[in-house]
Amino acid sequence: MWASLGAVWEMPAEKRIFGAVLLFSWTVYLWETFLAQRQRRIYKTTTRVPPELGQIMDSETFEKSRLYQLDKSTFSFWSGLYSEIEGTLILLFGGIPYLWRLSGRFCGYAGFGTEYEITQSLVFLLLATLFSALTGLPWSLYNTFVIEEKHGFNQQTLGFFMKDAVKKFIVTQCILLPVSSLLLYIIKIGGDYFFIYAWLFTLVVSLVLVTIYADYIAPLFDKFTPLPEGKLKQEIEVMAKSIDFPLTKVYVVEGSKRSSHSNAYFYGFFKNKRIVLFDTLLEEYSVLNKDILEESGMEPRKDGEGDSEEIKAKVKNKKQGCKNEEVLAVLGHELGHWKLGHTVKNIIISQMNSFLCFFLFAVLIGQKELFAAFGFYNSQPTLIGLLIIFQFIFSPYNEVLSFCLTVLSRRFEFQADAFAKKLGKAKDLYSALIKLNKDNLGFPVSDWLFSMWHYSHPPLLERLQALESSKQD
Repeated sequence: MWASLGAVWEMPAEKRIFGAVLLFSWTVYLWETFLAQRQRRIYKTTTRVPPELGQIMDSETFEKSRLYQLDKSTFSFWSGLYSEIEGTLILLFGGIPYLWRLSGRFCGYAGFGTEYEITQSLVFLLLATLFSALTGLPWSLYNTFVIEEKHGFNQQTLGFFMKDAVKKFIVTQCILLPVSSLLLYIIKIGGDYFFIYAWLFTLVVSLVLVTIYADYIAPLFDKFTPLPEGKLKQEIEVMAKSIDFPLTKVYVVEGSKRSSHSNAYFYGFFKNKRIVLFDTLLEEYSVLNKDILEESGMEPRKDGEGDSEEIKAKVKNKKQGCKNEEVLAVLGHELGHWKLGHTVKNIIISQMNSFLCFFLFAVLIGQKELFAAFGFYNSQPTLIGLLIIFQFIFSPYNEVLSFCLTVLSRRFEFQADAFAKKLGKAKDLYSALIKLNKDNLGFPVSDWLFSMWHYSHPPLLERLQALESSKQD
């Protein structure tokens, strides 16, 4: 054994690095597969509603959720296996240096020589993202038009999907290429302290993107309309004022064109905060609810009196959405993240990590063995250095960091729920969580190890138990 270990150590440094990268990649993949199989076993064996969930989930919804998660688990296994094999083959057969040389040839055709490294880097990025988009397209199509369609979530036509994909690709390039070119330029001219300037640049870019995303980027894909004047808007404004949240606008986004999954979030800096509600979250706005009622040719009365049994059944079994009180409870939770400083804490953690990564990049970028390990023997392009170090060399660190952030996120979620309690929203948040779990076909039973590693939000039952005492107050 010691002889074999010695032989490995005597191998050239670039081969050790390359072997370590492949070994770690497959180790992570096998670990993730092991966790997924544990959870898949839960989906297969838990065929009846557990007693502790009997009061919050009916057997029909439970079975729908179980089958949906089983299908997602199967899809995740095959797509993950494909991704791992694809990545391994790209590394083994020199896909990265080949794409770099191909980029150089394209630049040469346009009259740009090897001295135009940034130009070649942008062509490399364009080709790499195009390759990723094309190889990922069949998986995305299958997920949308087979799995999501089968379980009633997909609302897209094929034409809408393809138009959306092309638009996303173009918008991504319009952001990625200019930002990358400036970052590479800063690294080139930054001298010994380039990592500080690169970090500051990425900080500014991230803050700008967060600021303009919902106003200028998201509307390119979804329709945003101001929430009409009425009781819900008034109550949102009152709740925001009660905790000094500087609310300026409330929008409803037409997410139902794409999917029936629901969501809500806020954005903006300083005194310019906006709240965005998905139409699928609002019972009164839900397109699916309207479709169900329109099929009957009648509208239910507000008090329910005089409606036929058929109409009452349709109203009772509406596809999705929360009542106004429940929407306010969900927003109470989201605003709790702001009031408790979770958003700022996440930004600080993100930027500390970014600074550390750029510092370590500055330390490692001069190691020629790193470039040689990935087939770059005669050149050390800055973009390739970023790719090698951030994506491959930092992989172990990124896995540990991801797990720590998942643990922290669960802690923040419990704290935000507790904040909603203090606002007197415990009962409504309790019912809203049940409805959202039902609407999104979330499976309420999870393997402890899978949950610990993956769930950024606590399992439904744990959140309900934490709310239970206040719900009864």
